[in-house]
Amino acid sequence: MRFGTRGVRRATLVAALVVLGLGGFYLSRGRDTLQLVSQPITRGDVIDAVGATGTLEAVTTVQVGTQVSGTVQHLYADYNAPVTRGQVIARLDPELFRTQVEQARANLMRAEADLARSRLVETEARRKRDQTARLIGAGIVAQSDLDTAETTLQTAITQVQSADAQVRQARASLNQSEVSLAKTVITAPIDGTVIARNVDVGQTVAASLQAPTLFVIAADLTKMRVNASINEADIGRVLPGQTVRFHVDAFPADEFVGTLSLVRLSPITQQNVVTYAAVIDVANPRLKLKPGMTATVSVEIAARRRVLRIPNAALRFRPTDEMLAAFGASLSARAPLQADDADEGQSTGRVWLQSETGLREVVVLLGVSDGTSTEVLSRDLVEGTRVITGTAAGTSRSSGAAGSSTMTNPLMGPQRPPGQRGGGR
Repeated sequence: MRFGTRGVRRATLVAALVVLGLGGFYLSRGRDTLQLVSQPITRGDVIDAVGATGTLEAVTTVQVGTQVSGTVQHLYADYNAPVTRGQVIARLDPELFRTQVEQARANLMRAEADLARSRLVETEARRKRDQTARLIGAGIVAQSDLDTAETTLQTAITQVQSADAQVRQARASLNQSEVSLAKTVITAPIDGTVIARNVDVGQTVAASLQAPTLFVIAADLTKMRVNASINEADIGRVLPGQTVRFHVDAFPADEFVGTLSLVRLSPITQQNVVTYAAVIDVANPRLKLKPGMTATVSVEIAARRRVLRIPNAALRFRPTDEMLAAFGASLSARAPLQADDADEGQSTGRVWLQSETGLREVVVLLGVSDGTSTEVLSRDLVEGTRVITGTAAGTSRSSGAAGSSTMTNPLMGPQRPPGQRGGGR
């Protein structure tokens, strides 16, 4: 079968269209394999902070105990009760101690009576000694009689001294019994609020080894403190006087502010992890904070307000050689490592921008970082400038490009996520 000239031309045209169609298909596949994700430079707060956890407690807490053993007879204070210094808050059964006081008083009276009798004996011995001394001068009695009278006097004097010591001992025993009786009345040592009561009426407390704790009184709950555990890796950045912000689970929407007052030098080691205790002073005028609450603490090392900030992902982004070639850039065209206006020791970083001519690298001066964003000190970048933060492969437009991010294809130019209309930056 022969084909005419017109048929040959048609066949050739169809074949060419098929080839062009296949080439276009593969070209489209190649365009969709690489997309760039960018985010804008924004203005806001950048706070470099050290995180920790701690426990709230009152600034002054006193444990009220008893120095004597006995049975709790009355309780005059309970949980959350306000107390004043000297107020009676509990009483032990005093009967046993009253008996001891009476017994000690009787022993004192007997000792005083023995002292009086000893003094009479001394007086009589002294009179006889003086009389014998006069008679020996007249030659009526012998010298031995005078010696005997002198010995009797010295014995009487010694008995008086012994009786006087027994009186002192009996008086001290009476005072001790009276003090023990007075200790059966438990009073508040400070003004404050009862935050713990550890005994009930009828309970027996024993003070043989150590004083048992009956109550715990917080001096002033309008002034609290947080004992936070700071990791040894961060302790070098923490100094007294720094501002501390923290949250508690009871009030998740509230942020509380305190001041770091002390970092204790004693290390705490638990499971080979070394931490240091930091004391944070907190005002509690509305009494929202309660002793024992767990606080999530953030110690402000440095804070910058309303500054330009760049996503840290943009500082970590590094294009490959293929990406640079696809966007019309090369490794030799990269910016120098140090910016011209960088001071000695000042931190710098690299970010990549996309312009009409392709990718462009910019060296920027960096300030404080909070782990997510970093302060930008360079004047080359302004608010709203979009910096490349990563890549997204395929036509699915990965979730990382949602929101304010823009995806760019090296062959097709800037692309916007599905559903996002033009007109925005």
